[in-house]
Amino acid sequence: MRGPQPTPGLGSALRAWLGFALLITAQFGVRPLLGDGPSVDFAVIAVLFSAVRLRPGLAAVAGFATGVVLDALAPGNFGASALVLSLVAYGASWLKAVFFADHVALTGLFVFGAKWLFDVAMTVLTGVGAGASLVVTLLLWAPLSAAATAVAAVVLLVLFRPLYRPQAL
Repeated sequence: MRGPQPTPGLGSALRAWLGFALLITAQFGVRPLLGDGPSVDFAVIAVLFSAVRLRPGLAAVAGFATGVVLDALAPGNFGASALVLSLVAYGASWLKAVFFADHVALTGLFVFGAKWLFDVAMTVLTGVGAGASLVVTLLLWAPLSAAATAVAAVVLLVLFRPLYRPQAL
């Protein structure tokens, strides 16, 4: 006779938390090693991948909590990341049926758009740059960073599918 079997939801939840923790660790451990210029934003990937598993309200809370952690490192702009990641997570959760239907290319496009919107909103909210510097940031560095983040998200999704597969909890 077999003993009690763990619920399938518990294993999925544990894998989701492990994937989220690994991406947040990469945000603080790997991202600084990548240097200046366009870099991969592992926190945005973590929020997007977790948002597809949650209802919009809970996704917004997860985005807010992640944003507060990021904002703690930049006290001059405290609250900007929390606000923007809350909106990004809410939108990702709401649109999950459209974009996260296990289609890798659509997921890459969605991550690209979300990261670009994140960078645009952060630039506007924090007041970084003006004039030509603002245009260069919004039309050059933000799309390059969004592209790098999207490529990293697609690679992570393909290599570690059990951790990041979208399933409702």
